[in-house]
Amino acid sequence: MWCGADVTDARRLLAALRDKAPVAPEDLRWFAQGLADGRVSDAQAGAFAMAVALSGLDAAGRTALTLAMRDSGETLAWQLDGPVLDKHSTGGLGDCVSLVLAPALAACGAVVPMVSGRGLGHTGGTLDKIEAIPGVGTQLTRGRFRRVVQQAGCVIAGATAELAPADRRLYAVRDVTATVESLDLITASILSKKLAAGLEGLVLDVKLGSGAFMKTPADARALAGALVETANAAGCPARALVSDMSQPLAPAVGNALEVAAALRVLTGEAEGPLAEVSAALGGAVLAGAGLAEGPEEGACHIARAIARGEAAERFGRMVAGLGGPVQFVDCWPRFLPEAAVIRELVADRDGYVAGMDGEAMGFAVIDLGGGRRVETDGIDPAVGLDQVVRLGTQVHAGQPLLRIHAARTEQADRAEAALHRAITIAPSPPTVPPLIHERLG
Repeated sequence: MWCGADVTDARRLLAALRDKAPVAPEDLRWFAQGLADGRVSDAQAGAFAMAVALSGLDAAGRTALTLAMRDSGETLAWQLDGPVLDKHSTGGLGDCVSLVLAPALAACGAVVPMVSGRGLGHTGGTLDKIEAIPGVGTQLTRGRFRRVVQQAGCVIAGATAELAPADRRLYAVRDVTATVESLDLITASILSKKLAAGLEGLVLDVKLGSGAFMKTPADARALAGALVETANAAGCPARALVSDMSQPLAPAVGNALEVAAALRVLTGEAEGPLAEVSAALGGAVLAGAGLAEGPEEGACHIARAIARGEAAERFGRMVAGLGGPVQFVDCWPRFLPEAAVIRELVADRDGYVAGMDGEAMGFAVIDLGGGRRVETDGIDPAVGLDQVVRLGTQVHAGQPLLRIHAARTEQADRAEAALHRAITIAPSPPTVPPLIHERLG
């Protein structure tokens, strides 16, 4: 049963948003707490999301909403050696940077309590990826979360029910009210969970291109700027990179296949774009935390931690702490699941790989069973794509463009048809975008 004051508070807040008037921080705090404890109805939550999406918030309002959502549940505090750092990506294809960067940062002296999520839309989720390792579980109690951090220096886990509960409630409403794309709500959603984890530094990887949610440089820059400005205003030093997602970052898309790609980098077997972006992001956050003189030196620290095997060792400790095989890093290929059907997708003409429809490629992997269309869908961790060629590669008819991993032949058939439509082969070489478009902060 609601009291009259609650109803009046909700109406006053919603009316202010509707009329594009300033919103008091105390009203946002009340609303976030109401989302968390149920005093705010679904109708009011939906009206709030739509009002913010249509009218927007100013910088002060965006910060106040972020802090209100952070404070709707518990916040973590750490008494460990080293700064508490993290990274967040806005999502893309083959983006398994977290699997490389969390242990590399830990090897460089940071504490990394990484709260991650599931797949969203056509993009994969870090939790789904690491759970492709047999035995690994990512829904941890608060005590176990802390123990893994203490043992490995890093953890990749899902948000507990106590961390930013207002965000969980509001996100569910946004998903069914066409308000997911709101810059203000995206910013508050990302940062409320990160700040609740007790961070002292954050680097944000805002993706740009056909495989990203942000398709234009202006949209990517606006989101990166809002995230950096809001995090800094909330007391968490932050930097952002706008990185390219016009093609998969790793040469693999799919949960177990991306774990394999990350392990090849961590064990020194592979370099390339995944290693480069991981080092660039790590360099930025290490520099911001005072663990490097600048981003370039910080990137060298990340590369050195990988080359010496220190990052892989931290990854192994984390996997064991999450319930995975103790010897996973030493013999990872025998632990990861394999698909029953593996088929090459070959070029149908001579030319250059000139374009990739990232959304179409992502949905092809979902159709294989590698992602969810609805929240209750199960995931086949073995399916996906690997050995994906890079943009600008010269190919001849019959030459492999990638490999399809499927559970059944008919699934591979559908994926093959979809992927032929998603990859463009042109007679002349394209202009290939840089891996890093811009740096902010």
